[in-house]
Amino acid sequence: MHHRLFPLLSWLFLAFSVPVLAQHPPNVILLIGDGMGVAQVSSAFYFGEGTPHFQRFTKIGLVKTNSVSNKVTDSAGAATAIATGVRSYNRAISVSPDTVSVPTILEQLRDDYGYRTGLVSLTSITHATPACFYAHVADRDEHHEIAAQLIGSGVDFFAGGGLDYFTRRADGRDLYRELASQGYRLDSLELSPADPSRKNGYLLAPESLPSKVEGRGDFLPDAARMGLDYFTRQEAPFFFMVEGSYIDWAGHAENDTMLIREVADFDKTLGILLDYVEAHPNTLLVVTADHETGGVSLAKKYHPQVVFGQKKEIPAEVAVSFNSNQHSAELVPIFAKGKGEDLFPGIYQNNEIFTRLLRVVRSEQ
Repeated sequence: MHHRLFPLLSWLFLAFSVPVLAQHPPNVILLIGDGMGVAQVSSAFYFGEGTPHFQRFTKIGLVKTNSVSNKVTDSAGAATAIATGVRSYNRAISVSPDTVSVPTILEQLRDDYGYRTGLVSLTSITHATPACFYAHVADRDEHHEIAAQLIGSGVDFFAGGGLDYFTRRADGRDLYRELASQGYRLDSLELSPADPSRKNGYLLAPESLPSKVEGRGDFLPDAARMGLDYFTRQEAPFFFMVEGSYIDWAGHAENDTMLIREVADFDKTLGILLDYVEAHPNTLLVVTADHETGGVSLAKKYHPQVVFGQKKEIPAEVAVSFNSNQHSAELVPIFAKGKGEDLFPGIYQNNEIFTRLLRVVRSEQ
C-alpha cells in the first residue's frame, strides 16, 4: 500500500510545486481613422455591402479631441495626446507644451515590457500620426528629422510612404542604407512577405500612397494582415498602430466618393483585426480617430433639378454632406474589443486613451 501511495504523493508534490508559466502581457492593436467622426462611421452602414464590422463592438465611447492650444486640433496635437498621455499644442510631435520630449506608449511598452512594435500608415511614415509614436520634434513638418529618429527607434515592422525623406536629404545621409545596416529587411517596390527573423520596413512611395479612388488597392488590409502574421511568429507581446489616413483627406477634399471608399477600406481592415482578436483572446483592439474632418453629416438626398424653388427628395437614399473642408471640434467615437475592453466606454479626453491602454498592460503583470 505504502509503496503505491508514495509515487502518487510525489507526483502531486511536483505537479503543484512546478510554477505555472505566466501569460505574456496583452497584445495591443490601435487602429486610427484619421478624420473619422460618427458620420464617417455611419457611412459604412448606408453605403457598404453587408453589415459593417463596426457593428461587432459592444464597448463604445466618445473622445474629446481639443489640444491645449486650439479648440480644433490637428493630427499632431491629437496623436501626441493619444501616444503619450500628455496634451500639447497643435503641430507638436510627442513633446510637451514647452517642447520637452515625452515618452510614447510604443517606447514604454518596448522598453519596460519587451514588446515588439509596428506602424502602418497610408501617408509618409514620417507624417503626424505615425511620427507621434516614435519621434519627438517641435513641429510636424520636420520630416527629415523625424525620419532620422526612426533609425534609432527600433520599430520592428513599418509600412507606408515617405521614401524621399530617407534618401533625398540635404544632409547627404542615406537613411535607407542605414536601416539596412541595422539589419532591416527593406522593400521600396511592393508589400512582399516579411521575414520573421528580422525587422522589416516598407517605404512604398516617395511621399504618400495613392487614395482608393486613385487605385491604391488593398494595401491597408494587406499590411495589417502581414503585420499580424509577423508579430504572431515572435515570442513576445506586440504593439501595432495602423492608420487609415485618407478619411481625413476625403474631408479636406469634400469628396463623398473618396470618403465612402476609404471608410469601406478601413472597415475591411477592421474585420481582419477583429478576427485576430477573436482568435487570440490575449489581445486588445482599440479603434478611434484623432479628430473629425469636414463636419460631415448624412442627410436627405435630392434630385439635382430644382423645380419652382423646391428640391425633390429621394426617400430611399441619403447623401454625404460637408460643412467645411477643415477639421472640426466634434467628439469622435472609440471602440474596444478584447482584453481590458471594459475600460474604454464613456466620454473622456483623448489623452485618457494612453492611460487606459497602460492600465490594461499593467493589470496583467
